[in-house]
Amino acid sequence: MAHIRMARRVLTECVAAISFPILLLSLLVAPVSAPVVAETDRSRARWCGVETMPLKPSDTSWFPWVALRLRSRSMWRTDLPVLVTGTLLSVLSLLVAFFGFIGAAVLVFSPVFWLFGVAAQVGPFTPASVGETLLAVPAGIVLGAVTVAVLTGTSFLRDFFLRSFSRSRDPDLLAKLEELRTSRASLTAAFEFERQRIERDLHDGAQQELVAVVMRLGMLEAAATATATATTPAAAPVADRERIVRLAREAQAHAERALERLRDTVRDIHPRELSDLGLIAAVRELVARSPLRVELTSTGDDSPLSSPTATAVYFTVSEALTNISKHADVGIARVDLRCGTTDVHVRVSDDGVGGARIDSGSGLAGLRERMRSVGGNLEVLSPPGGGTQVVASAPSQPPW
Repeated sequence: MAHIRMARRVLTECVAAISFPILLLSLLVAPVSAPVVAETDRSRARWCGVETMPLKPSDTSWFPWVALRLRSRSMWRTDLPVLVTGTLLSVLSLLVAFFGFIGAAVLVFSPVFWLFGVAAQVGPFTPASVGETLLAVPAGIVLGAVTVAVLTGTSFLRDFFLRSFSRSRDPDLLAKLEELRTSRASLTAAFEFERQRIERDLHDGAQQELVAVVMRLGMLEAAATATATATTPAAAPVADRERIVRLAREAQAHAERALERLRDTVRDIHPRELSDLGLIAAVRELVARSPLRVELTSTGDDSPLSSPTATAVYFTVSEALTNISKHADVGIARVDLRCGTTDVHVRVSDDGVGGARIDSGSGLAGLRERMRSVGGNLEVLSPPGGGTQVVASAPSQPPW
């Protein structure tokens, strides 16, 4: 692998040497050319095994990205210096590759030239005998090795300047960028899952009840029409009047159930109690509606909490209680909610079967990304047979 990376470095420096005229012309149209050259250099570094992050999104074409990059201050701090230093290093690579490889080739094939009556000259050295041409062969091999070493060093120097200008040497920054990319993908998947859940709840819940209401109302209309056609109200059979009353009551019951399911769906999207009364009151209302017997402990003041933080914590508690009722095989849960002036902590625990994992499709993975989006975190502690604890914390105000 090391030999492959060295070969890539030498090859890219040869390409940079050949591209020197293009780089020289690109200086004339700087700073327009700077983002393109800098992004190309970042691609070169990654191909050579250096951990660098691309700035251009893969789904964005060059023209709009360059136009956007020109309005960024980082272009002047990063891309333009990379263009200038890259051009200067390309001059060095051009001189080293040209004289080094050509000189090495001439020295290695010096005996061949001598056979044809040519005394190949390399710098001040001109062979005067067959013995000197034979001695030139190892000298040419050494010159070629030195040329490769110098080009490799130039490549490392190019990486050094690229990292210095882009500040990409900070491993924490790289880790945060990678975490951001992963978080974005997880949030996209979580939002799609939530959209499908809402669609399923509306289709299987309120929609079915409303269809039943429409059917009952149609039957009620038919029964009422038949009764109205009777010559006198007394002539209408008692059974028909009772059927009308029964159908009306069934339609009313279905309508009430549809309304309740619609309220549940809306509450799952964003509970009104959370906006009107705050996190603690909303969690208390959530606990009261839970089919479990929940022991709630809440302390502190939730007024400093921002809306995104309170929403993230609320849905963490809601999802944890839902998972307990579905999978834990217990009827009791505990919620410990502590609100401070600078942060909030919540712990939802049970004594169930355990074995839960945050990436098992329980919805907690999306909640973890939601907590991270407000600067917090979520952990699941669930040894098999030892119960489950969902622990989340976040600052009162998101870092953004």
